[in-house]
Formats: sequence, C-alpha cells, structure tokens
Amino acid sequence: MNKRKLGNSGIEVAPFAFGGNVLGWTADEATSFSLLDAFTSSGFDLIDTADVYVNWIPGFNGGESETILGKWFARSGKRAKVVLATKVGMEMGPGRKGLSRRYIIEAVEESLRRLNTDYIDLYQSHLDDADTPLEETLEAYAQLIRQGKVRAIGASNHSAVRLEESLRVSASAGLPSYQSLQPQYNLYDRAAFEGDAQAVCVRHGLGVLTYFSLANGFLTGKYRTAEDFGSGARSAAVKPYLNPRGMAILAALDEVGQRLHMTPAQIALAWLAARPAVTAPIASATSLAQLDDLMAAAHLSLPDDAIATLDAASA
Repeated sequence: MNKRKLGNSGIEVAPFAFGGNVLGWTADEATSFSLLDAFTSSGFDLIDTADVYVNWIPGFNGGESETILGKWFARSGKRAKVVLATKVGMEMGPGRKGLSRRYIIEAVEESLRRLNTDYIDLYQSHLDDADTPLEETLEAYAQLIRQGKVRAIGASNHSAVRLEESLRVSASAGLPSYQSLQPQYNLYDRAAFEGDAQAVCVRHGLGVLTYFSLANGFLTGKYRTAEDFGSGARSAAVKPYLNPRGMAILAALDEVGQRLHMTPAQIALAWLAARPAVTAPIASATSLAQLDDLMAAAHLSLPDDAIATLDAASA
C-alpha cells in the first residue's frame, strides 16, 4: 500500500483513516477492539479521534473514544504502529474549551492519560478560536512539541483566511505550523472546501483529512427513501441529503458501481482520495463487514470517465 505524506510533518499514512467517533458510542468496547485489530492488521495506521467524542450524545461526557483507544493500546501493544490524531478546542464543560495556552496544556494531559500514551502524532485545533491570539495557540503547541508530547499539529474547521493567517504567523514568529486541515468534504458537500481552502492547502503542501467522507452514511446508498431512516443514530443527519441532487449523486454511484463492480461507499472514498491535496478520507465503521468494504477503497483507482460522471452529478 502506498503511503502519503502528511503535509511537511515527515509523517506518512495509508490513504484511508479510521474515524474514532464511534468508539465507545455506537461500537462497544469489544466491537471497537475487533475493528481496531482488523484495521491495523490490514496495514492501515491513521486513527482520528477527539477529546470531545461524544459528549453531545445524552448519557456521554466526552473522552469515551480516547479511553477506548487507550485500553486497546494497552491490550494490543500496537501504539507504535498507529499514527494517532486527536483534537482539542471543543467544549468539554464549563470553562473547558478554546485554544488558549492554559487550556491546551491542561487538555493535552487529559488526552494523554485517556489514550494511555506519552505522545500524540497529530494534535489538531478542533475549532478556530477568534478570542485567542494565534501566537498564543502556536506557542503552546511549540512547548508540547519541544516536550515530545506532540509530533505535528493540524487544523480542523478553519476557514481559508484564518488558516492562511495562521501559516503567516508561524513563518514570521518561527513557530510550528499546521501541517494538515480536516474539513467536511465529500461528493455532496463540496462547496465549503473546494476553492479557497483547497487552494491554501495545495499552495502550502498541507495534508487534507476529510471528515463526513460518506455524508453521515448517505453515500453508502443505504438511505434512499424516508422509510430507510428508521431510528439509527445518524438518521436525522442524513435526511437533508434526500433531495434531487442527492438522488442524482446516488444514481451516479450506482452507474459507476455497476460498471466497476464496486460499492457506493468504495467509489465515494476512492473519488475523495483522488482529489487534489487529499491525504486520506476519514470514515467510521461499526462492523467488520463495513470496515472491510471501506478499507478496500484504498486499493482502488477510478478511471477518468468515472470521475467525470461523479463530478458532473455532484457539481
């Protein structure tokens, strides 16, 4: 499997990342362990999580995903085989959010404890924090890198303007710079990333790790009518895609899939992996069958006419 560079960090990763938001939520501990075992045993390495996963779900407090990963590291002994990406900045409780130096230094220790590790490969600013000077945030990251607690830093949910501004501050002040961007990007949700954000990433050689790569499961093709939603954990998030444009995209996925003998999910991920600047799409699975389907996409290459069909349907 060909590895891809993660920006200029010196880190290389396989072209598909496991989305850890399901760990400890829709995948219990035993299922999570089996998924992580299968993922790493198949030659994949990048696992993306966040301190906040999944405190917006009733009955959860945040930290569940990191905790499951920490238990798995202890049991499997595979920490050195994983490129571990986590995030900081979303609200974990009263006064516990943002990108101030104080909060980053506090939050990283909590993440390291939950993750049962002494370093994070990619530490990402989960949300932009306009109330904290960029220099302060980057100086906090510089301290963590000097201490060996973080290898590289990335940004998530940052506008092109703020990302570019941050890169300028890093260069002028001699501070660590973001090596990746994690945007919402998939065959349906294209407009927010394509254009200025994509241009910044290409111009500066940043890696791109896409989240909601399958549009909350819509691009798997399993949701085609209102009756298909049921009471699934993500049903409410999928309903907005059920419109004429969404159906046109599913039709294109069906057409390409029949021709190439691929599933809709595989095609959607392969399309992303072929986009400019994209290092690895992130997607989650809650069963080994789902995971096998997703991992297969990393070994597939779409012909030009298939990409053109998908581009036209999703434009």
